[in-house]
Amino acid sequence: MENQLKDFIEFLIVEKGLAKNTIMSYERDLKSYIRFLQHVERISSFNLVQRVHIVQFLGFLKEQGKSSKTIARHIASVRALHQFLLRDKATDQDPSVLIETPKLERSLPKVLSLKEVEKLLDSPKENNHFGIRDKAMLELLYATGIRVSELINLDIDHVHLTMGFVRCIGKGEKERIIPIGKTAAEAIKRYLEYGRGHFVTPKNQDSALFLNHQGKRLTRQGFWKILKKLTKEAGIEKELTPHTLRHSFATHLLENGADLRAVQEMLGHADISTTQIYTNVSKTRLKDVYSKFFPRA
Repeated sequence: MENQLKDFIEFLIVEKGLAKNTIMSYERDLKSYIRFLQHVERISSFNLVQRVHIVQFLGFLKEQGKSSKTIARHIASVRALHQFLLRDKATDQDPSVLIETPKLERSLPKVLSLKEVEKLLDSPKENNHFGIRDKAMLELLYATGIRVSELINLDIDHVHLTMGFVRCIGKGEKERIIPIGKTAAEAIKRYLEYGRGHFVTPKNQDSALFLNHQGKRLTRQGFWKILKKLTKEAGIEKELTPHTLRHSFATHLLENGADLRAVQEMLGHADISTTQIYTNVSKTRLKDVYSKFFPRA
């Protein structure tokens, strides 16, 4: 079973060209699925798996307190694996075909108000190279709506300040070009001139745009620590995630009349329905404003 999982993962890498994080998610979900089949159901071949075994696995996940979203992701992984095995003629049936995906409650993303964004963007103290770097990162995130994973994977030559755009490699290695505003461009220019050189060491000549104190490419965890620190310093009480500035970017664009298709392209969403959730955020915020300020609300 482990060998067939390896074949499936290779299929996802070579033929599907999925992003590294997506592949890791598939692999993690399916390893737990195989462990359950082998140690709980005592099944040693995918050809012996029946619908009832998958249902038992989902029940096991529920008992562990997994959310509907996590269970739905496991179902998608299991379904994709069994479809691959059937197509590859490794099995003669697909036991996942009648498995229902639990209905998900689609929660609206948390966004910052314009005032809160300004407080966060002004929180880095630019009296040293760390502050100059942090300011440039926040300005770029809010100005472009790129993901944190895309931010930390940027190289110096991905940013074209004179032409005013950033070249970003997103999910599935898809490339997109996103314009950069004047404020963000100036913050990045300042970082390249007065900040980045302080991070470079003789041993590390990394091509990454944003570096850590060791002169290496900044990690997602490293950025997350910086964001939590700056949020606290800015006095923002909302719970922020690395995606909060991305959500705020999209919502503020739509609130100011931006075209939904243009926002979809800048965010790198494959499906416009993913982008449409931000229109719901805008409507919710309008209702809040109405309720708060209209005397007869």
